[in-house]
This record gives sequence, structure tokens and C-alpha cells, in this order.
Amino acid sequence: MKKALISLQIISVCLFASEFNPQMSQYITELKKEAQSVDKNFIDFDINRGEQIFTSKHIGKKGIEISCVSCHGLNLSEKGKNTATNKLIEPLSPQANPQRLTDVKDVQKWLRRNFQDVYVREGSAQEKGDVLYYIMSK
Repeated sequence: MKKALISLQIISVCLFASEFNPQMSQYITELKKEAQSVDKNFIDFDINRGEQIFTSKHIGKKGIEISCVSCHGLNLSEKGKNTATNKLIEPLSPQANPQRLTDVKDVQKWLRRNFQDVYVREGSAQEKGDVLYYIMSK
């Protein structure tokens, strides 16, 4: 039963990963290799871990409690608002905003910047992949 469940998870994750364009798929592959080099038991990224990373609150770089939700909101199909600048943020969900998660350099920049803002550190390869899978699921 356990083998069947793991096989089903792997199949569903492989199908999910195919939703990225070729450049983003390559970036996901690179993140997976990096995550596997750190944790030999790593299998794949996880939407639920991504949701926890995205929604959990931390004392951010400005010394106030913040999460990704603080700016992007819980509904990633709607616009968000930057808490520091009050600038509107276009929907993060690729289903609502097809330009999202298409440009690797842009994704890398924002992951780096947002992990610094919320976690006051660079995100790990596994954390980045988990968050990307979570965003893709919205």
C-alpha cells in the first residue's frame, strides 16, 4: 500500500511539474538536484510545505511580523499590495496572471528578495521549489 501511495504521489508530481515552461522546468530540475544534494531522502517538492512557508509569520527584515500573505494575500488570483510601498502587486497565480512563473531570472530575483524580507535569509532549494509548487497550484 505504501509503495502504491508513493508511486501515485510521484506520478501526480511529475504531471504537475510539466505545467512549467521549458526554462522554468529546467530551473525546477536544478532546484531538485540541489535539494537532493542536501537531503538524500528528498523526493520532490510539496505543495503543503509550500503553503506553510508562504503563510507562516516571521519577524522580517524590518523588525515587524510578516508573511508572504502580508503582501500577496491568501487568494493568489487577486491583486496584492506591498506593505512597505503600498504598490499594487499583480496576481501571483499563473492561472490569473499567465506571465507569472515564466521568466527564471525574474522568479529567482523575487524569491531571493522575498525570502530576505520575510525570513531574513536566502531560501533553500527545497523551500523555493515548495513555494513554486504551491503558487502553481493556485
